[in-house]
Amino acid sequence: MAPKGAKAGSQNRTKVLLVDDHPVVRNGLAQLINLQSDLAVCGEAEDVAGALKALDQLQPEVAVIDLTLGKDIEGLELIKDIKVRFPQVAILVLSMHDEAIYAERALRAGARAYVMKSAAMKTMLTAIRQVLKGEVYVSQRMAKRILTRLSGHHPEEAKYPIDRLSDRELELLHLIGRGLGVRQAAEILHLSVKTIESHQTSIRKKLKLADTSALREYAVQWVQSENQCR
Repeated sequence: MAPKGAKAGSQNRTKVLLVDDHPVVRNGLAQLINLQSDLAVCGEAEDVAGALKALDQLQPEVAVIDLTLGKDIEGLELIKDIKVRFPQVAILVLSMHDEAIYAERALRAGARAYVMKSAAMKTMLTAIRQVLKGEVYVSQRMAKRILTRLSGHHPEEAKYPIDRLSDRELELLHLIGRGLGVRQAAEILHLSVKTIESHQTSIRKKLKLADTSALREYAVQWVQSENQCR
């Protein structure tokens, strides 16, 4: 998708790029942000390629990114790519995905904030301004969880077994849940079949699943539960 130009009269306002595969969401966010005296949407993108093109052409100060672009969780890899190629850009994740599972992953990847779409929109504005000051923004719930982890206590670990998976393994789990086979997953992730099979074995061990059939059943249920959130 071609990036849209900045709003007229926005030269002295912080430029924000919106990356979301839903036009209605982008439109709503753009209207809200453009009402602010200090912020302006300089462009929009609906996929990874469009986001990278817009980042290069428009040079925004902030990128607001959804984790799911299309059918897959590509946002985590996009964040990592932006961190390397455009380190000056502050990344804020705005997503329907459960923060208890994805917030820490997003922060590790390079994001400076994680906001649930179910939160009040003023929360997103607060988060944008906070990351512009070089700070990190997460909900009070997540701040408490992260501090608990740092203190050496892991009371929620058993509650979220998916936490045991690496970002790549989680991405593969989504592909399996969509019914893709080993070779198809290998092509999409640009990995060898042997590497995919190795990841599958690792996922089964981490999730304590007996065999490939159990893994596929788990993956299908996981994707269905994720889709219900979108």
